Amino acid sequence: MHIRKLAALAGAAAVLVGACSTGGTATTAPSGGAAGGGCTIGFSWNNYQEERWAKWDEPAVKAAIQAGGGTYISNDAKSSATTQASNVENLISQGAKVLVILAQDDVAILPSVQKAISEGIPVIAYDRLIEDPGVLYLTFDNVEVGRMQAREIFKLVPKGNYVIIKGNEADNNARFLRGGYEEIIGAAVKSGDIKIVGETFTDGWKPDIAQQHMEGFLTAANNDVQATLSENDGMAGGVIAALDAQGMTIPVSGQDGDQHALNNVALGKQTVSVWKDARVLGKTAGEAAIALCKDKDVKKVAGTAPFTTPKNNTVTSVLLKPIPVLKDNLNVVVDAGWITKDALCKDVKAGSVPACS
Repeated sequence: MHIRKLAALAGAAAVLVGACSTGGTATTAPSGGAAGGGCTIGFSWNNYQEERWAKWDEPAVKAAIQAGGGTYISNDAKSSATTQASNVENLISQGAKVLVILAQDDVAILPSVQKAISEGIPVIAYDRLIEDPGVLYLTFDNVEVGRMQAREIFKLVPKGNYVIIKGNEADNNARFLRGGYEEIIGAAVKSGDIKIVGETFTDGWKPDIAQQHMEGFLTAANNDVQATLSENDGMAGGVIAALDAQGMTIPVSGQDGDQHALNNVALGKQTVSVWKDARVLGKTAGEAAIALCKDKDVKKVAGTAPFTTPKNNTVTSVLLKPIPVLKDNLNVVVDAGWITKDALCKDVKAGSVPACS
């Protein structure tokens, strides 16, 4: 795993900002609306249909931009790298002075990013790394997310057959997470205590594809699988569906704190969902974008540190701290207003989970 040069960040939302020169208002959800006055900030979403973006990330981004006097515009690539390149051009043509890009494909988007930076438009790589030294990379510590997932599964299954369901191959996060796994289970794999009987990337992080992969691995192993490391909650849901069909319950990991996943944790079908409070990430991105309206130097955004990428580039970054959520600490997400108790505890046996008491 590549060495990450990162100073520890204690506060997730510690990005100090300067306001734009004149006021403005935020637009509605991704629609590419017309730019208003003030500093216009363009957000290119890779796939706005994913539940998390509309529910948590975008409202926080918009609120922070509006509070700083900026104008929010956006569009949706609908999982197409080609469309995203066109969308970035569209945002610039609408007057975006700062771009926030959730990359569908970090390689395919590079020419668009490099062109924007060359034109004096700062670029924030949102939640997914873009391998350009000029970007500001904002995300949670994804290697640590992988470690957190693997730690909890390894505690329960220090020996046995594992399946690893990775995310989209074009997304660096999939590799960061896998690197975190390796730090925890690598020695046990080398010793033979753990055998990986199935491992694959999953197109678009799609739950139905993850389910198909899991079904295939279960068949090949004659159901002799004791644990699954799934890189996110959506895919964990697909894994659990495959296990349910075989009448099996084994430790399964995930991340994002999706509602269905947290309910599965309460039900005992999923071991851990590493919670990354997307509201904090969105707020941090919105505030950073406002700061970049005033000063285009990404290194001057407060709370940043250098990060060495897998391709040995150094980018300016803010890495936020995730929280592993298990059956015993589900109250954390309830107390934070992330999920209601009713939704968390649906079909949960009375008295079996502290947060559902």
